[in-house]
Amino acid sequence: MTCPVSRRTDSMARMLKSFHGLQELKPDPGFELELSAELRRRYPADRLDELLQSFSAGSDYISVMMRRCCLRALLRYCGAGISVGAYVSVRHPETIEIGDGVFIGDQAIIQGRKGGNCRIGYKAWIGPQSFLDARDLEIGDFVGWGPGAKVLGATHSGLPTDMPIIQTDLKVLPVRVEAWADIGVNAILLPGVTIGRGSIVGAGAVVTRNVPPFAKVAGVPARILKWRDDQNG
Repeated sequence: MTCPVSRRTDSMARMLKSFHGLQELKPDPGFELELSAELRRRYPADRLDELLQSFSAGSDYISVMMRRCCLRALLRYCGAGISVGAYVSVRHPETIEIGDGVFIGDQAIIQGRKGGNCRIGYKAWIGPQSFLDARDLEIGDFVGWGPGAKVLGATHSGLPTDMPIIQTDLKVLPVRVEAWADIGVNAILLPGVTIGRGSIVGAGAVVTRNVPPFAKVAGVPARILKWRDDQNG
């Protein structure tokens, strides 16, 4: 007699307490804040970016601290207790706000644009190798953003047809990921979508339309599978 795969998988699972979401937020050391302020005063943005990249590879204390200090000096706003992984790339940081306790994983790319606006909320977790088109992007508090997940914020009009598509005008559309939502590994959000509060986007999903709060969606294109509740999670 065999048991269903789902039941067998459930019996093998281990439940662990969340680390990032429950970790106590501590204030940044005063000397780091002073160093960031001095870097901002002494260096133009291009030199600060060069300094940030010079410390991009290391996992030692100095490299990790300097990434944090340089990014704090570059961003429009930077909260306390952020964590910046190796080889993180941030373009047009003057248009970007990052809240307290945000984690940014290795090789993540935050692609701001001149005149754009991006806000990443309190205790958001941005996974390694993520790509954020940050022209007009808001990621809410306690959002989980899976490794390799991507968001696009603009699309070419494709008109007129007598010129290459990449030479046609860009249409920028806002993308909103509301608080508590979770974006699965390698998911893709297309321009103009809103991901509702507490919703779950499955791994590899391609989201082409708004996702209601507390919905579970998956697939290409993403469709609602069911709704979260206290019984089913």
